[in-house]
Amino acid sequence: MLTPEELQRYDRQIMIYGFGEEGQEKLKKAKVFLAGAGGLGSPIAIYLAAAGIGTLHIADHDKVDLSNLNRQVLHWEEDVGKHKADSAADKLRKFNTRVKIDTIDETITKANISKLMGDADVIVDAMDNLPTRYLLNRTAVEKGIPFFHGAVYGFEGRAMTVLPGKTACLNCLYHNVTMPKEKFPVIGVTPAVIGCIQATEVIKYIVGLGELLTDRLLNFDGLRMKFSEFKINRDPNCEVCGNKAKQVKK
Repeated sequence: MLTPEELQRYDRQIMIYGFGEEGQEKLKKAKVFLAGAGGLGSPIAIYLAAAGIGTLHIADHDKVDLSNLNRQVLHWEEDVGKHKADSAADKLRKFNTRVKIDTIDETITKANISKLMGDADVIVDAMDNLPTRYLLNRTAVEKGIPFFHGAVYGFEGRAMTVLPGKTACLNCLYHNVTMPKEKFPVIGVTPAVIGCIQATEVIKYIVGLGELLTDRLLNFDGLRMKFSEFKINRDPNCEVCGNKAKQVKK
């Protein structure tokens, strides 16, 4: 049941055709596991909190560094040295007191990911490395939890949505490609764009509106200000979501 304050606060989105109070109540009940509170995690967390998501589980083991501040807008100069998850939670709790924020100052690993996720309804990828993204994707597929991927580099970014058992997964796209972990260039507006796209996808999925970025990879080129889209086919032999995965389970 929405309170009078919530009806007023979310009035403009409740007005959207097909959204209504029912959609707002779905958001209020939803629990999101957000992996990363940096460049992508900042806009994702801000706009999910603004929309009235019920619970945000924010996982990030890093501490705020001065070099983060060109893009990680949930963190300010006064936060340098603090854990990112805690710094993000401080702002979000003041922004929307009705959103429950759980912070996780741990590195996401194969051993702890199930515990960290808890009873989350969706998993959002706001990471900066492929190994952790693969782990999130595999866990999402195994548990049947929707997975929302995003990545950035310089002025470019990409996003896609995975519905386990129905659509291509991240492994179908990358096929276990490995890349060395290294410092990469990025300007703050790029994760802002991609993070907002990811947050939009999460809201659409929870409320049950529109068409999701499933079996599609959306690319953003900020220098040319162009969006392009590529079809991603589900690989029947995918080691995560295909026949090979089923054989391993047997």
